[in-house]
Amino acid sequence: MGGEIVIFVEVSTYIMSMEGNYEIDGELVVLGIESSCDDTSAAVLRGNRLLSNVIASQKVHEAYGGVVPELASRAHLRNVVPVVSEALRRAELRAEDLDLIAYTRGPGLLGSLLVGTSFAKGLSEGLKIPMVDVNHLQAHVLAHFIQEGEVEREVPHFPFLCLLVSGGNSQIVLVRSPLDMEIIGKTIDDAAGEAFDKCAKVMGLGYPGGPVINKLGNEGDPFAFTFAEPQIAGYDYSFSGLKTSFLYKLRDELAKDPHFVENNKADLCASLQRTIVEILMKKLSRAAKDLGIKEVAVAGGVSANSALRDAMVAYGERSGSRAFIPPFAYTTDNAAMVAMAGAYRFASGARSSMADAPFSKVVI
Repeated sequence: MGGEIVIFVEVSTYIMSMEGNYEIDGELVVLGIESSCDDTSAAVLRGNRLLSNVIASQKVHEAYGGVVPELASRAHLRNVVPVVSEALRRAELRAEDLDLIAYTRGPGLLGSLLVGTSFAKGLSEGLKIPMVDVNHLQAHVLAHFIQEGEVEREVPHFPFLCLLVSGGNSQIVLVRSPLDMEIIGKTIDDAAGEAFDKCAKVMGLGYPGGPVINKLGNEGDPFAFTFAEPQIAGYDYSFSGLKTSFLYKLRDELAKDPHFVENNKADLCASLQRTIVEILMKKLSRAAKDLGIKEVAVAGGVSANSALRDAMVAYGERSGSRAFIPPFAYTTDNAAMVAMAGAYRFASGARSSMADAPFSKVVI
């Protein structure tokens, strides 16, 4: 990794901190490759403007109630070549037109990351063009800076706070620049997305549970049931107590009525969704107030949740802050955000070598 510092996650304060220039060459053509979990994705950007974004999802995991790493790796092997080819076709470019390859180095599933990393290295060597590795979580934050079409989308101004929420992470990130991000709050146990998925599983709603809870929750009464909201110091989160509270509620009610879940499914989902969103927003609003920051954003898979998106808009209107919500296409794992982060890293002088190995997480 040369002289730059790549620092991450649960045990760390910084995602990444680098000095350098952040002006992106508007004519730089970047191929992004994302394979951190169970989505194989490739995207092409010219500067910060999207030319194509292709995602191949893996339905095979639904039968197992979660992602099976070995199956994910095999699917990436099958998908990576056609996905990259399709991204180039939609961008109306050839491989020889590329200036840079950006790929997700981590965090994620090592077997999955190896596929994308190896492909990026091989393509970089074959085309004799540079490559840069990207931190997956940083890429989620920088998805807010991707532009599409002729109309310029408003983007956050630095510094801003980003609520980064997914199946594996729940963090409040202080974003000082594209490559200077500090985690000021994080989950001390489970992530918000994990809470959605596990609670959905005990209700028999299948995997992934988040979208199902969102759909049913929009049809129910969000105040029908009350679940525990753990009181954690500072800006950190905890969702394990909420999960336990939810499980005990089902256990007690099912003992009295075997049809309790079926008869109250919408209300259970709505109440669970309200509780999770309230937990997330309370800490974000407190951090913004304490730090005097008037711009907030949300990113990650859970940012697709309509209740959370509505809560962000409501917070912005109530506090007089600017709230940024990503397009749905950038909430899931995608290569467009990887290409965007790669363009910023390239502008700062970062380069990757063949010796750089993927990581599930980095500890300092």
